[in-house]
Parts: sequence; C-alpha cells; structure tokens
Amino acid sequence: MRARAALVPLMVLILTAGCVVEEPLDDDGGPGPAPTATEVSADADGTDSPEEFTRDIEAAQEVAEEYWGQRLGAGFSPVRQLIAYEQEGDVACAQEPLPRNNAVYCSAGDFIAYDVNWAYAAFRQIGDAFLFYLLGHEYAHGIQARLGIRKQFTIEQELQADCMAGAFIGDKAREGRLRMQDDDTRELADGLEAVGDQPGQPWFAEGSHGTAEQRMDAFAGGYQNSLESCGL
Repeated sequence: MRARAALVPLMVLILTAGCVVEEPLDDDGGPGPAPTATEVSADADGTDSPEEFTRDIEAAQEVAEEYWGQRLGAGFSPVRQLIAYEQEGDVACAQEPLPRNNAVYCSAGDFIAYDVNWAYAAFRQIGDAFLFYLLGHEYAHGIQARLGIRKQFTIEQELQADCMAGAFIGDKAREGRLRMQDDDTRELADGLEAVGDQPGQPWFAEGSHGTAEQRMDAFAGGYQNSLESCGL
C-alpha cells in the first residue's frame, strides 16, 4: 500500500488549473465521441456539483489509462478498480483499514481507493485539477508496481510518483488532450510552504513524501520533460 497523496503538486495544478478533457478527433479530423468531462469552475463557491465531480474523476481515470496504455503498449493492464469510500474501515488493503482523508494505491488488490468526501471537498475548493493530480499520482504507484519498481525509501517512491503524475498531465496537455489555464504563481508559492513534510522530518523515515520544494521539483520535472525526468 502506498501512503496518502500529499497536496504539494495540487498547488502546482493551481498554477495550471483546470484540467479539461478536450474532445478527440475522429479519423476524418472531425469531432469524435462526446467528451467524458466538462469544464468546471475552480472557484470555492460551492457550485461544483457531485455530478461534475463524478464526470471529472471518471475522465481523469480514462485519460490516465489512455496515457499509460500508450506508453507501455500491449503489455499494459489498467488498475483493476477505482473505489470511493466514506468511512474509515469501509475499504481495507491487505487487511489494513484505510483511514479517512486519504487516497492510496493498494498493490495487494490492484485498486485505487479514495475518501470521496475529502476528495469532493478539495474538488470544490480547488477545482478539477485536483482530481487529475490525485488519479495521476496514485496511478503512478500502480505503474511502479507493474514495472517492479520498489525504491529503498518511501520518499523516493513518492517523488517518482509525483514526477510521473507531472509527466502524465504535461504530456497530455502538449498532446492537446488536456487544456491547461494559468493561475497565480503567488498562490502556488504560499501553498507549497504549507503542505510539504514538516521541518525535521527525516529523509529516510517511513512515510516521508518530501519537502514542498522537493515535491514541486519532482512534479515540475515530469511536467516539463516527461518521463525522462522520472528515471523511466
């Protein structure tokens, strides 16, 4: 099981919020199938509906599967299941109950599980970009499992997942599958100061995710330079 997805790259996505799934083209260059997500407001005004949340998280899953299918080819198998839960203990990974306010990839069951109330609250406050990061980070842990990547320290595993999430979003934006919008870099800097590991957290400690600067650097490296920055 992987530790929870910290919100540092979430602040990166405030810089480029929000992720909107672009309508693909068919073979004739015309409109393809209807998009699986619609553009939603990133304003914290309570207008983002549960229906929009559901569409956007399904779209994030779809684009993540599309991305890794393209990168890994015929041998790729999607993460088996995406599970929303509401209470601690609703879902367990290797017999360990998952807590609230959390999102994990469980290698034992090959599923991603997330506290739907926590995710929805963040979605309303920050926007749909949160969901693309959330799925991107946890899906990266699923890819690590498929590739047999097991780092010595938690922080190495987490920073690589941040980088892979950045590559997923950046590559899909360059491809035109996601549309990104600029936002206030000051908000990014203020957020990063608050959400990294606490000062004094040992680099080698179990559960370490990295300082705000480390996580920002990892995500930005993937976003700008794709998977080459992630050691893949």
